[in-house]
Amino acid sequence: MTCLVGLAEWRLPVSGVEAVRLAAAVGADGVQLDLGGPGRGHWVDAPGRVDALLAAAHAQGVRLLALAGNRFNDVGLTSDAATVRPLLERLLDAAVALGVPLAFVPSFRRGAIDGPDAFARTAEALRWGAAEAAARGLVLANENVLARDQARALVDRVGSTAFRLVLDTFNPVTAGLRADALVASLGDVVADQVHLKDGPSDGGSSPLLGAGEGRLDDAVQALHAHSVAVRALVVENDYRDGDLARMSTDLAWARRRARRFTPTEAGR
Repeated sequence: MTCLVGLAEWRLPVSGVEAVRLAAAVGADGVQLDLGGPGRGHWVDAPGRVDALLAAAHAQGVRLLALAGNRFNDVGLTSDAATVRPLLERLLDAAVALGVPLAFVPSFRRGAIDGPDAFARTAEALRWGAAEAAARGLVLANENVLARDQARALVDRVGSTAFRLVLDTFNPVTAGLRADALVASLGDVVADQVHLKDGPSDGGSSPLLGAGEGRLDDAVQALHAHSVAVRALVVENDYRDGDLARMSTDLAWARRRARRFTPTEAGR
């Protein structure tokens, strides 16, 4: 399989079935969906929604790539187990229902890993979640802005082959890091779906891919040089303003870079 190019539902002007249709209309191969929840839109597993999404994906020829638990930005993996575990179970069960191989959770805002206690709580939550993911035949991944050694320590603490790190090409820049350097050190534990963006996640339109400060080509080259199995490049610039021309330009940029990955490198 060649490397796919996808979109992130939570960065689009529409959601749900309409996001799937939009992905097809602009020529994306697939879409990452969000679990939803309070302040995050409808729950993806609300009655009828999974069936509707599967039907739309089939009709439009669009792959459902992964399920994000962005609700964890509001709840925090650092919260108590009684809060975290039911939400992780809901995320993983919804991923199974949607037929996606990857579920991932962020560690920003309420769940920021900002000290030893937050690190320990996050590792414990992810260790439990990775075991649950493995039992379901899934991969669980975490998106964070930890430096190289801390990120490796997190992987070691989780201690599961069903756990990976989500690489975002711009978020590390906000923490004074470089995505290409992280790939060089952590390529063996990077999830096979990579987020491409090239500017701030809030506060206005993101720059076109390749036009910002993310050193995107360096990151893509590092993924190739270190033989990271990349199944999908997922464009995560912000298109909630409805600028479809900018979205199409970014997808074309990503498509050209996706050709660097051979079918073997593109994973399953």
